[in-house]
Amino acid sequence: MAAEKTSKETAAAQSSTSKTSSQLASDEREFVITRVIAAPRVPVFKAWTDPTHTALWWGPHGFTNPVCEMDVRRGGAWRIVMRGPDGAEHPAKGVYREIVAPERIVMTIDHSELSDQRHDLVNPNRDKSKGKPAVEGLMRMTFEELEGKTKLTIRTRFESVAIRNALLKIGMNEGWSQSLERLEECVAKG
Repeated sequence: MAAEKTSKETAAAQSSTSKTSSQLASDEREFVITRVIAAPRVPVFKAWTDPTHTALWWGPHGFTNPVCEMDVRRGGAWRIVMRGPDGAEHPAKGVYREIVAPERIVMTIDHSELSDQRHDLVNPNRDKSKGKPAVEGLMRMTFEELEGKTKLTIRTRFESVAIRNALLKIGMNEGWSQSLERLEECVAKG
C-alpha cells in the first residue's frame, strides 16, 4: 500500500508552472500562491482593480467573465461570474476591506452562489433544506516590485481547513495558476 502524501507535500507538488508556486501556509486554513510577473507593479495592480482588465484574465484557460462588477474602494462590493467552456457558471463575490495602491488589496471572497453540485463537493453532508452556505475566505494580495517585475502573492484564509481542502480538491490551485498565467499575458499586451 502506497503511503499517502501529507497535505504540505501535496500542495508543494501542485504548482502548474515554474513561474507560479503554491503552498499551504503554517495556518492550515490558508492557501498561498505566488507568481513573479514580468511587468511593473502599477499595471499589475491596475489589472486587479479595473473590471475591463480583470474580466480578461480572471479564471482558468478557456473561461470567460460575462459579469465583472467592481467598486474598488474600502467597503465596495465586487462580483465576477466565470463561465466555463462547458457553459457552467461559477460566481464569486466579496467586499473590499483595504486598498493600498499599488501595494496591497484585501478583500473577502464568497462562493455561496456556486451550483448545488459544487456545494456538494465542498460540503457533501450539508443540509440542503437550509440553502447554500457561505463558502468564504479573506484574500490578501501583495504586489512587490522586483527590478521591473512584480512578485504577486495571494494569501487566502478560509473559515476552516475542510473548506480549503475541498476547494483544493475541485481545482483552486490549478485555477489560480492558470488565472495568473492569463494575468501576465494581459499585462504584457498593455
